[in-house]
Amino acid sequence: MGRRSQAPKSIWKRLGWLVLIWALGVGALGAVALGVRWIMGLAGLSP
Repeated sequence: MGRRSQAPKSIWKRLGWLVLIWALGVGALGAVALGVRWIMGLAGLSP
């Protein structure tokens, strides 16, 4: 019983890290995309 109660905790900890890494990755990609669009806008290349 004691062993089983520890499993969900570790799973939630792993999920938390995965969500954190995923959020950081998405944020970085979004920042890069915005930066590229801004630079293209400055260069007059945006449609």
